[in-house]
Amino acid sequence: MINKDELKALLTDLEADDIERTVSVDHTDKFGQAICAFANDLPNHRRPGYLLIGVKDNGALSGLRVTDELLKNLGGIRSDGNVLPQPYMNVGKFSFSDGEVAVVEVHPSDLPPVRYKGRVYIRVGPRKGFASEQEERVLSERRVALARSFDARPCSEATLDEIALGQFDAYRREAVDPETISANNRSVELQLASLRLYDPERACPTHAGLLLFGKNPRFFLPGAYVQYLKLPHMDLTELPDDQAEISGDLHSMLRELEGRLKLLIHITMRAVSALEEKLQPDYPEWSLRELLMNAVMHRNYNSNSPIRFYAFSDHIEIQSPGGLYGEATPENFPTRNSYRNPVIAEAMKSLGFVNRFGYGVQRAQALLAQNGNPPAQFEFDEHSVLVKIFRRLP
Repeated sequence: MINKDELKALLTDLEADDIERTVSVDHTDKFGQAICAFANDLPNHRRPGYLLIGVKDNGALSGLRVTDELLKNLGGIRSDGNVLPQPYMNVGKFSFSDGEVAVVEVHPSDLPPVRYKGRVYIRVGPRKGFASEQEERVLSERRVALARSFDARPCSEATLDEIALGQFDAYRREAVDPETISANNRSVELQLASLRLYDPERACPTHAGLLLFGKNPRFFLPGAYVQYLKLPHMDLTELPDDQAEISGDLHSMLRELEGRLKLLIHITMRAVSALEEKLQPDYPEWSLRELLMNAVMHRNYNSNSPIRFYAFSDHIEIQSPGGLYGEATPENFPTRNSYRNPVIAEAMKSLGFVNRFGYGVQRAQALLAQNGNPPAQFEFDEHSVLVKIFRRLP
């Protein structure tokens, strides 16, 4: 984050195109659009852009008092799922004699184009607004050189014929603003590339494109499936009551997993007082769902190992390939997280499988507690993350 002296210099630099000033404290759409534009970094400054709240257009302070609620709301823009893929940003407060300033520092994205509510916003000099088709193409081509995550990289063995284009078209209508779609004149390859699903330079889908809309993702990514077992007791060597390899495109996989979750849950009548009984499940469905979706989102798709989803008589285990990623450690989990698969995370949000980012595990633990279940237990090693969810106590 910048320091106070650097902020003073920004306040007086009225010509810079990587600074936006505002006196509004509740214009969330304006904030989101500015963050999106700075993350896209169309001029290719390769340095952060700054949203300064409490500053007039002439650089003078408005006399704002920056509240904790304002800082919380600004920080929440990163995780609410409206700016996709998630921006890397910092939020801070600076105090001066004539007022306070809330600062949002936004770093350029490695995965442009970035969208706010389905639209690509950019800033070039004094101009701020929607990206044209040519500007989106520039951002897409730049991503090829910047992409670091496995899901955004090209799969050179695959071709466009491997993609189910009808499914992609339905997804695009969820992920992209309708006005952008109606004005679109691009080829399907460039439409895919705009959503990080195709590499136009190499003329092949990305790994995310294959995972989301591939006709046979496992041909290229052998570990892209879920191994499901339902066991009668607590021993893996027993003959299972049910088993399956759940594979296919990610949307189909997630729908089948949701169905199997529902079948695992048993609901019984339970006394809550001397005069009252109520129906209560042995597992809260949405807690299991959050933890399973978390495993699908964060797993290492470069591994040939599947996600293991095992239901025992007294608990459920979900093991995903790949240890904790990025800034996440056993000590700060689950309050800190990094996204191994940002394109997959974006798609799961657009498809409705994720509500917001960074809170899935905490929400799951809260739902378990409300239902009377023990807390989920997590085990980490270099190659995997294992979570154990225990049946509600009688």
